[in-house]
Amino acid sequence: MKIAKPLLLAFTALSSAPALAQSGAQADEVIVTGQNRTSGAATKTDTPPEQVPQPVTIISADTFEAQGAVSISDTLNYVAGVQANPYGPDSRVDGATIRGISALQFRDGMRDVFSYYASIRSDPYNFDSVQVLRGPSSVLFGQGSLGGIVNLNSKLPQFEAGGEVSLRYGSFDRKEALADLTGTITDGLAGRIVARVRDSGTQVDHVPDDRVMVAPSLTWAPGMDTSLTVLGLYQEDDSGSTSQFLPLVGTLLPNTLAGQLPNDTFVGKPGWDRYDGRLIQGTALFNHRFSDAAKISLKARYIDSDLTYFSHYPNSYSNPTNPYVIYDPVTQTERPDPEQRHIGLYTDASIAGMEIFTTDNNVQLNFNTGAQVEHVLLGGIDYSWNRVRKVSSFGLEYIDLYDIDYDAISGHGGGLPAGAAPSDDTEQKQLGFYLQDQIRLWDRVSVVLGVRRDHATSTNHRDGLESEWNATTFRAGIIGEVVTGVSPFFSYTESFEPVLGFTRTGDPLVPKRGSQYEAGIKFHPSQATMVTLTGYRIKEQNRPIDDAGSPQQGDFIQAESVTSKGVELEARTVLPGDLQLIANYSYNEAEIDGTNQQLDNVSKHNASLWALRGFSLGNDMSLRLGGGVRYTGENRSYGLAFTDGLVTPDYTLVDGFAELRWKQWSFSVNATNLLGEKFYSACLARGDCFIGAERNVYGTLSLRF
Repeated sequence: MKIAKPLLLAFTALSSAPALAQSGAQADEVIVTGQNRTSGAATKTDTPPEQVPQPVTIISADTFEAQGAVSISDTLNYVAGVQANPYGPDSRVDGATIRGISALQFRDGMRDVFSYYASIRSDPYNFDSVQVLRGPSSVLFGQGSLGGIVNLNSKLPQFEAGGEVSLRYGSFDRKEALADLTGTITDGLAGRIVARVRDSGTQVDHVPDDRVMVAPSLTWAPGMDTSLTVLGLYQEDDSGSTSQFLPLVGTLLPNTLAGQLPNDTFVGKPGWDRYDGRLIQGTALFNHRFSDAAKISLKARYIDSDLTYFSHYPNSYSNPTNPYVIYDPVTQTERPDPEQRHIGLYTDASIAGMEIFTTDNNVQLNFNTGAQVEHVLLGGIDYSWNRVRKVSSFGLEYIDLYDIDYDAISGHGGGLPAGAAPSDDTEQKQLGFYLQDQIRLWDRVSVVLGVRRDHATSTNHRDGLESEWNATTFRAGIIGEVVTGVSPFFSYTESFEPVLGFTRTGDPLVPKRGSQYEAGIKFHPSQATMVTLTGYRIKEQNRPIDDAGSPQQGDFIQAESVTSKGVELEARTVLPGDLQLIANYSYNEAEIDGTNQQLDNVSKHNASLWALRGFSLGNDMSLRLGGGVRYTGENRSYGLAFTDGLVTPDYTLVDGFAELRWKQWSFSVNATNLLGEKFYSACLARGDCFIGAERNVYGTLSLRF
């Protein structure tokens, strides 16, 4: 492995790092890297990570901005056990897998995304940190992913005045203006506004990435024990699909006659293809502390989203090894194209509307049952409702993929193709009750016990079908500081996740269920260092997978049993000299039981190393320099045309960062994939390939006050 040696050296340095109590400046940097924050994503209580019996990663905004994150997926580039952007940069949705399983996204502890292609992506500038909880999460979060969840923490109003305004320019003609302003409005009332305006292209021709985002918020705090925060959000995206679903033959596999397709190939109708959405969101967060022994937390959110998704993609699926055909309009039949240039072109268009209401309410009680036995008891009720409606239409025409005549592709009068009809009208409801007891023994051992009961319904109003499920899930874990700074842990967790969709025979998909055993050790010799080594075994039932017996994209069957097992090593520290280091390695075997085949698009090996250091230059000037390297191992995909597996090669990417500060001003340069590596994120046996992220460089001028 190309990256193994530098990672091994980094881990050695981290494990021997001295305590940094002598440097107040370095202690501040601990907060910047996020490793000393509480693990609310894991327990919904203010608990230090070293007292949580499972891995928790917190990425601060300062860290993911230095790493060049332009999407939520990008914020996860340097997290153990996580594959960010598994299908390449996607302008439609944020994607990540945790331990080989797709992760669910939450915002401020409440689920944020319920349906694909019915909403637009969240903006990372709107959050002060991102939390990653690895392992099943159903006990506290209800319909949780078995691999883990990603929780986004919104920027909240502060009573101390501050903020920044920034201008940015970069690759693909990216032009942005950003602002983040906060402070006291009057006694007991603080406000904040976060905004972004962007006009940008992407690495794919004719696909823009334009955005207007405004997020105002208010916090009312009449006393030290009570606060009410109201957050608003308006966001409008005008974009398209950077996923062009290019055929295997001409990308990963050679096209000996027509040659290689350029990575920036756009397959569609310029001006008609789009991914345009508008989202309005309102959130309320209420907290009240009755005493040191009791407090209450109430949360609620409403989301209204509209989306227009017009797209084309080539028919690479009917014959993945030779998709090129010539259509005879007289006989209405296809025949193989001897020049391997022409291909069927699908039109897929939908207009969607989505509404979401979620609420999570709990009471926390702190009490002792002995001189050395402390309890934090959490009891809560959460509820979620969402409804998605879509009107869709489809079409098929034929193009020369190597010399596309964009004018000849139908524009359908700028709207939906003929024959548009309702395609989706699905409503989901979930009501859950949870109880958790965190027991602290002798101020050295923490035991976490949890149980949850869920009732979930799914109604397909279009077909008049309704499904109903009940589930009880459990959680138990223990972690103890056997010697100072060394805390082994063990946990057992369960998961329950209803899934939307139908099999080829029309039967509704049943919920995914699973369980995980995990054991590991956390090494935390100081506030500046946290090293976590863990091993896990996940057993999952009813995972939807592509139906290899069907040529139709989107047809599923459900695997009876999937096993995902592996090890992870994550290390974060601040060394003397203000040197921040983040190093990760993960090994994951994820197979459908009985097949001895790794799951599609799940790499066994992932590793990363990130370093950042600050320098004082005098005269109120300072410099920060950072860089990282990310390695993703090869992945395989299996299907009727590739029974031995289609291999997507491994790749290594290099990122860089530099920032010069003078008084209140700063100028920074970010570069991801700095060396311009050309690679594929995933190529699937069903017939298509996904282009990896190209080099992206941008500069930012900021004024902070």
